[in-house]
Amino acid sequence: MTVNELAKLIDARLLNGAAGENEVKCGYACDLLSWVMAHGSDGMAWITVQTHMNVIAVASLHEMSCVIIPEGIAVEQEVLDKAAEEGIAVLGTQLDAYRICGKMAEAGVGAA
Repeated sequence: MTVNELAKLIDARLLNGAAGENEVKCGYACDLLSWVMAHGSDGMAWITVQTHMNVIAVASLHEMSCVIIPEGIAVEQEVLDKAAEEGIAVLGTQLDAYRICGKMAEAGVGAA
């Protein structure tokens, strides 16, 4: 599945216009950056309520496909621009993390 296909699945918008064709290999939901640093992987779709620049640094470190921001949480343009520069798509959706995970699991996206 691509990031663009995932966006349709979870009723999300691509917030930074980048990397919509990245392949999504697995999903993960966590808000503790150090935990994600230890458990992140290539091609991951990471769900988090965190919206600061360090999220993009962690996503880039693991070459993740995208970061998903749930519940309509706003993301500063500077963060979106940095994500685009790093080739990390940022998706925003009104769904909560629980529903996002359920939809991804139903569609066959496995855990990390």
